[in-house]
Amino acid sequence: MKKVQIIDHPLAQAILTSLRDKNTNQIEFRKGLVELGRIIGYEIVRSMNIQETYVETPLGVKAKGVKIPDLEHVVIIQVLRAAMPMAEGLVKIFERARMGVISARRVEESHTKGSLSFEIESTYVRVPKIFPEDVLIIADPMLATGSTIATVLRNIAAKGNPKRKIITSVIATDYGIDRVHREDNNAEIYTVAVDPRVNEDGYIVPGLGDAGDRAFGGP
Repeated sequence: MKKVQIIDHPLAQAILTSLRDKNTNQIEFRKGLVELGRIIGYEIVRSMNIQETYVETPLGVKAKGVKIPDLEHVVIIQVLRAAMPMAEGLVKIFERARMGVISARRVEESHTKGSLSFEIESTYVRVPKIFPEDVLIIADPMLATGSTIATVLRNIAAKGNPKRKIITSVIATDYGIDRVHREDNNAEIYTVAVDPRVNEDGYIVPGLGDAGDRAFGGP
């Protein structure tokens, strides 16, 4: 199983292009994040195990089909606030998912100019119990330095050990991916793009700006 899955579906790439555009307004930006959450959800389902089954049709004939048992065992954790639209899209696919939220923000005053090290403040953690048969999906649109996801992984460790841990993002960087895998080498990453670098302020370049501000209003 690939540790990093880049979703190159043309529709996902077209939505990403719109999100990168500085002229895309708040409503369209938020709708784009929702739709990408849905597309990423479809891609995750493709990686799940299926079981053969048979059903009887209204004509009294048996038809061969499949079941996806993992759909009953999904936990979605959203990182407030930027991940809320993505999580909305994921829930459209994983309708029976148990949900959790974690607040996480960079402590900007802890940052040294030019360094990619950030202290992460997490003041609210509300996560359901996690079982060995669960597929855990963590949603955060921007995987820049990986510091936020590393903090989230540590926060949820006490809740249990799922069979899969999946990080979903719109844009990632090689630096962030490496940081996540140093924290948990078994973590899988689903993203729509991997951008070349993180600037001295910790933003992905070319990126799409601050996803939270663009989705919900801000500077």
